Amino acid sequence: MILQALNQYYLRLESDPNVDVAPFGYSRQKISFCVMLNDDGTLDDFVVETDGNQEKPRPKSLIVPGGAKPSGSGINPCFLWDNMGYMLGFRPDDEKPERTLETFDAFRKKHLELQPVIDDLEFTAVCTFLASWKPDQATAFQTLAATSTGFGVFRVRGKTHYVHERPIVKEWWNTQLSAANNEAQVLGMCLLTGQTSALARLHDPKIKGVAGAQSSGASLVSFNADAYESFGREQSFNAPVSKAGTFQYCTALNHLLRPGGGRVQIGDATTVFWTESPSPMEEFFGLVADPSKVSAEDDAQKLRLQAALRRIGNGETVEELQLGSGDTPFYVLGLSPNAARLSIRFWYVSTLTEMVTALRQHFSDLAIVRSSDRDPEFPAMWQLLRETVRESKDIPPLLSGAMMRAILTGSPYPQMLFSAVLRRIRVDRVVNSIRAGILKACLNRNSRTGISSLIKDISMSLDPDRPEPAYQLGRLFAELEKTQEDALPGINATIKDRYFGAASATPASVFPRIIRGSQHHLGKLEYRSKIHREKQIQEICGRVNGFPSHLNLNDQGLFALGYYHQRQAIFTKKAAPEEAAVNT
Repeated sequence: MILQALNQYYLRLESDPNVDVAPFGYSRQKISFCVMLNDDGTLDDFVVETDGNQEKPRPKSLIVPGGAKPSGSGINPCFLWDNMGYMLGFRPDDEKPERTLETFDAFRKKHLELQPVIDDLEFTAVCTFLASWKPDQATAFQTLAATSTGFGVFRVRGKTHYVHERPIVKEWWNTQLSAANNEAQVLGMCLLTGQTSALARLHDPKIKGVAGAQSSGASLVSFNADAYESFGREQSFNAPVSKAGTFQYCTALNHLLRPGGGRVQIGDATTVFWTESPSPMEEFFGLVADPSKVSAEDDAQKLRLQAALRRIGNGETVEELQLGSGDTPFYVLGLSPNAARLSIRFWYVSTLTEMVTALRQHFSDLAIVRSSDRDPEFPAMWQLLRETVRESKDIPPLLSGAMMRAILTGSPYPQMLFSAVLRRIRVDRVVNSIRAGILKACLNRNSRTGISSLIKDISMSLDPDRPEPAYQLGRLFAELEKTQEDALPGINATIKDRYFGAASATPASVFPRIIRGSQHHLGKLEYRSKIHREKQIQEICGRVNGFPSHLNLNDQGLFALGYYHQRQAIFTKKAAPEEAAVNT
């Protein structure tokens, strides 16, 4: 299903006049230099090729004949493009100059043998240059030292195209492709098309752009041991896909993984997404999954994204949001590195309507009163995962996939997420809006799916009438902490820093002690403040029938939520009179 969807995406790209995707038998490569020739084949100059970006110039991306540069120790010259060693017999700071000269000889021999076959003036100019070029001449050109990495191509001075783009050269190359396909091949039924075709022994081109994978590329489908083979089939013949189909799905995936393509990083999973037909949802989902992709200077785009998310929360449809047709299929694929291969972390297929509904439910579950305007109203997935660990590199690999699956399907959030947030709260004693939102989302969704039992859904803000003792104990702890802060202004460490973990897990061992201590704190307050604090504490204590000796994980989450809600209510009430005074 994954390969079929990627193959369909390639066909969509191929038919799009605005997308320059490589056809079968070609590949897109990063070209960093060009050998500029005169008509007679003499060298004019070496030119640096960039993408035109003035601030961060990158090698130019061009479609060239053949697949990716073969890896390994063999000598494999490409056609009318290659690295500097093959094209010029030169590498700055070369550790193996003898081998470099061998690669140049192979490159030169290959093209000179084709000169009488390809009867073209520009190709002849390339052959003339290769026949007369001396590798030791390269040291005289500073441009080559600045472009020691990357690939190069040829161009004749005064022409707007490269030599490999010449129509007669392309026609010859395409003829060779057709002839190669007609030779004796392993035939079989292609899993993608259902037609009998020449099957690919290896699935190329390699997949590049997955974080943590080999820079030279990795394989989505491969077999490297006899134990994985069956019925006498070797290597990728065990997963029969035609050569054309293999090229198409690999090219489509590389297109998604390119810089600026439809990808985001979620934990260790590089995630790509696309729709069956062109849709604004592709760009929108990328911004929702990773708001950091919005330019820091583009305030208008930030406002549009926030407005769209609020409209989703208000129940607007895909068509009303102008994101496409509601029944358009939507695909999400998560990939993780695994040596020379890629692991599929998750794969999800839905429609745009289902996607918007899932996002609406997800953000509704996370919604909670914020402690400040700086807190994200719609936190991205990486922000949620970041709250589970001390450093981002410690995020469990399996958590990102389970989290994405829960968001997209509406299933319960992973228990690992809930436990990890509670663990971080106990360690650093911080209950911020994102952590509180995660706890609320997990508890509410577990209740709706029958995993846990809540009398009613947890609200965004303080609910003083909730009957759960754990929630009320969290409220009580917040009031006792505020009493201590008012009695001892500027105190460095409050009861939260000493007792929060124990109070949320074993209340009976902690609350009698801190309640006795609160009497001392109340004695330091002014009369009106003392009366107010006593009333608040008494009101909450009236809802608690003793202190449990132990709270389970769900109750510890309720405790943290009660604490967070009460703290926000305290400061909201405190700010209200000040705002009223300013307004009068």
